[in-house]
Amino acid sequence: MDRTLPAPPPSAPSLAAVLELFKPITWFPPMWAFLCGVVSSGASFEGRWLFLIAGVALTGPLVCATSQAVNDWFDRHVDAINEPHRPIPSGRIPGRWGLWIAIVWTGLSLVVAALTGPWVLAATALGLVLAWAYSAPPLRLKVSGVAGPLAVALSYEGLTWFTGAAVMAGALPGLPVLILAGLYSLGAYGIMVLNDFKAVEGDRAMGLRSLPAVLGEDRAARIACVAMAAPQVVVVFLLFLVWDRPWHGLAVGVLLAAQIGCMVRLLGRPKDLTPWYNATGTTLYVIGMMVSAFAVSSLSGGS
Repeated sequence: MDRTLPAPPPSAPSLAAVLELFKPITWFPPMWAFLCGVVSSGASFEGRWLFLIAGVALTGPLVCATSQAVNDWFDRHVDAINEPHRPIPSGRIPGRWGLWIAIVWTGLSLVVAALTGPWVLAATALGLVLAWAYSAPPLRLKVSGVAGPLAVALSYEGLTWFTGAAVMAGALPGLPVLILAGLYSLGAYGIMVLNDFKAVEGDRAMGLRSLPAVLGEDRAARIACVAMAAPQVVVVFLLFLVWDRPWHGLAVGVLLAAQIGCMVRLLGRPKDLTPWYNATGTTLYVIGMMVSAFAVSSLSGGS
């Protein structure tokens, strides 16, 4: 008869568990937006390499990782339903370690941002405030199907784009850069709505009012598609008629047309096809971001 006792829970998390808590796969979107900001600034890399490295670290392994730790700590009860294998609900990050990791990483992010420049510090501080407000009470923005995705979209796209441009320029970025960062943040709202599709059952059980949980997948998918497409229409208009970048405008227009084709298929079976769209339509969206960044890089206002 096997009398082997179960192993006691760890007193401290392993490095592997902490890395899983930080979800490195989620670092790509903000790091990509950061690179779009770098390109859109039109600034030379000469003499800015250390600032560039610090900016990449901020947008991925620091601020984004912090937001994941904060979210996992305050979502540990929801994750026990949706993703029980995650480090906190599974016990691989025991006790209050998840909360302390989030606090320490918040402080480290602010220190690095302060060393990088005042505009970067301001953007980083706002991003961290949104990260905590999104997950933590009393605000807990994620309970709203509007405020929650908007907060994430602003953090992942707009603020990181701004950070990339500010890191390179060492100053407040030009108006075209700010406009693009804002428009692509609005479009990313739709991407974040689609991201909520994976947790509909848990959201409903815990009272989180994500759009898919409240409106159903079909209506939420339609709203997401409009949110993604409309800002890109404005970008195409600006590239053609305001910034005199017709070839870039044509490229973004073609990418948008391809996304619309993907959206038509998505709306046929949104619950099943959301992962497929995230791999196709969202990829086209972020390519358009970089095309737009190159378009404004040579404008006097974006340098």
